[in-house]
Amino acid sequence: MKKNNESSEGNGQSSHKEALFLDQKLRPEAWADYVGQTHIKQNLEILLSAAKERAHPPEHLLFYGPPGLGKTTLAHLIAKETSAQMKITSGPAIEKVGIIIGKGPSARTIQLELPPFTLIAATTRIALLSAPLRSRFSGGVFRLEFYTEEEIEEIVTRSSKILGVPLEKGAGKEISTRSRFTPRTANYFLKRARDFAQVNKTGLDVHAVKEALRLLEIDEIGLNQPDRHMLTVLIEKFGGRPVGLGTIAAATSEEEATIEEVYEPYLLKLGLLERTPRGRIPTKKAYEHLGFDYPKDAQEKLL
Repeated sequence: MKKNNESSEGNGQSSHKEALFLDQKLRPEAWADYVGQTHIKQNLEILLSAAKERAHPPEHLLFYGPPGLGKTTLAHLIAKETSAQMKITSGPAIEKVGIIIGKGPSARTIQLELPPFTLIAATTRIALLSAPLRSRFSGGVFRLEFYTEEEIEEIVTRSSKILGVPLEKGAGKEISTRSRFTPRTANYFLKRARDFAQVNKTGLDVHAVKEALRLLEIDEIGLNQPDRHMLTVLIEKFGGRPVGLGTIAAATSEEEATIEEVYEPYLLKLGLLERTPRGRIPTKKAYEHLGFDYPKDAQEKLL
């Protein structure tokens, strides 16, 4: 029994390490491989070149936007471009302004003088940063935008070659149209389609992609089960009337932050959800996509 447990734990650790390895392997290692976010790359090129000519570290930078758009990848590329060693940490770990030495009444705080460095911050919720902190990022505050389907297809095509399983005709587009305009999601779908093709001894074609995503409950426009559940609750339980975020969270058993950061951005971009002063409402497009009849008195419900 002990041997079986050890084997199971070993397999789990191996799978986790493989997933991390694949994520790192698919991450662009040069600016030429980083697709999209053109305006940010242009600004960074000037900033980094100027800092290099002055022999100074680049100024502090802040990247924000929905998860999976490449904020961390940009930080890695900047570190590589400046030949700097990268130290990764989180906000809560550095909220103290000094180091505490000793315990109890004899404890004291000391501050350390640090050599010049570049702080690169990445967040999905810039509103949680205080104004004084945001003002410290003199190098620039940049918002990452959703990608186009063409950019996602380019990313997926590159990733498939790295994985050694080239996409057959139409497969890349099939992934890009369902990827929520997000590279991380696209690469995840690619890996699952690769697994399906491998197990079923087929090429990585449109059929393999469709079947893999069907098993993941991803529909033709990229909605997953939680997306559809949230819209269905708004339509069936609340009759399409405006609903507050807290009420939606309670009705769907989801955290408010998850709804705001994960579900809403994509639903808003697709035009399936609207925010009003009184709350969130599903649009006519949402009704049609889920197969519900759009009520004739829909506008009256908003009053």
